[in-house]
Amino acid sequence: MTDTLLGTPVAPPSSNGKPLIGISLGDPGGIGPEVIVKALHDPVIRELGRFIVYGIDGVMTEAATRAGIRPFWFHVNSDQPPRVDSGVVVAEMDEFRSRPWNTRRPNAAAGRASLRFFDEAVAAARDGRVDAIVSGPIHKVSWKLAGTTDPGHTERLAAAFQAPRATMMFVGGGLRVALASTHVALFELRNQFTIGLVFQPIDLLNDALRNWFGIERPRIGVAGLNPHAGEHGQFGDEERRVVEPAIQMARSNGIQVEGPFPADTLFAPQRRKHFDGIVAMYHDQGLIPVKMLAFHSAVNVTLGLPIIRTSVDHGPAFDLAGSNQADPGSMKEAIRLACTLAARATVSSAPPLAVPAG
Repeated sequence: MTDTLLGTPVAPPSSNGKPLIGISLGDPGGIGPEVIVKALHDPVIRELGRFIVYGIDGVMTEAATRAGIRPFWFHVNSDQPPRVDSGVVVAEMDEFRSRPWNTRRPNAAAGRASLRFFDEAVAAARDGRVDAIVSGPIHKVSWKLAGTTDPGHTERLAAAFQAPRATMMFVGGGLRVALASTHVALFELRNQFTIGLVFQPIDLLNDALRNWFGIERPRIGVAGLNPHAGEHGQFGDEERRVVEPAIQMARSNGIQVEGPFPADTLFAPQRRKHFDGIVAMYHDQGLIPVKMLAFHSAVNVTLGLPIIRTSVDHGPAFDLAGSNQADPGSMKEAIRLACTLAARATVSSAPPLAVPAG
């Protein structure tokens, strides 16, 4: 991967005490431009940092016009390295400027564009030119049509940073949920379900709760894979054979962890209140409760990377694109959390970070 957008250093991160956040536009035909414009138009959000949006000025301007918002950003071409002392800069690549982006369906051109925007943000973070990145929503089919084998942001980040333990965590609705498996077909999970697969999110979640959220001794609850967490082997032996050994491994490493619990009771208010974070075994097991509690405000955070990366918890929503009906809540919270975590990285004694209630 090469960084073709920024040829010389930008203003150093954290100048004026505000972190510099790189934001990738996502699919230009989806709601990414709209939610980014609406989120950054909020003066409370914009006050938290300085921002570079890797994307297309034209589609952001169109989104702003539909929302009755006057553009509030500076616009630079790909051959003009931006300096961001304050506010928002949109940095775009010439090859994506003139194309119409109103197809509202998965397509290779949008896949190539959203890949490029994301790669530019990742390169800037890798080179230390931004303090954190926030990614707009992409369509995985468009990425496939564009020729990448990476099924999503998490896998592409893991490859970019050679991070073998990249893990998805979702924050919102009073929950912090890390996933043992991510973009894996449910029937294929049995072929990948190992002690290491379960131990990894427990370990990384513990580190995140301590280092990012300021919880000195986190309490972690682990969901079972099967109904009733296997019911002592009646409905599968994965809890006894895989999940329990992973929990014992975590305990031997000093982690305060309990489980496995039946997933249908672990997320109930009386049970989840005992834990600072929860580990779910597969994508929908963790995402359904998070989105039920915080559909418009949950944030995706990648654990196991040497950088801070947050994202919205939704896709490009082609059915809403161009309608000015998209809710920017998740993007606002993703930006807010990225700014907060970036600021915490320079403060060793920050107080614990609360979880948004939803």
